[in-house]
Amino acid sequence: MGYDAVLADRIRTILTGESGLTERGMFGGRGFMLDGHMAAAASSTGGLLLRIDPSRAGELVDGDLVQRYEMGGRAMDGWLDVRAERVATDEALREWVGHGVSYVRSLPPKG
Repeated sequence: MGYDAVLADRIRTILTGESGLTERGMFGGRGFMLDGHMAAAASSTGGLLLRIDPSRAGELVDGDLVQRYEMGGRAMDGWLDVRAERVATDEALREWVGHGVSYVRSLPPKG
């Protein structure tokens, strides 16, 4: 399954105007970078891959539509897999993408 191009367009619309915005294909999805840090992506599994403050993982994961992203069988506290159903509305997507933007803006820009 490829990434959802409509979701990618919705993410792009939310992030338009953010300084340092770039995008690129990543792991079969479409990643949106701010100053070199990926904030969010339209995932190859159809939902939203989101970068977050690792200390917030416990409060944001609901165990159903929002889970820790797994890579190589290991759950990653700084990344969330947000199912498409959870970001079906523009308001919900904006809120979730906002978590990614907030976190990556706290990081120093990549050189």
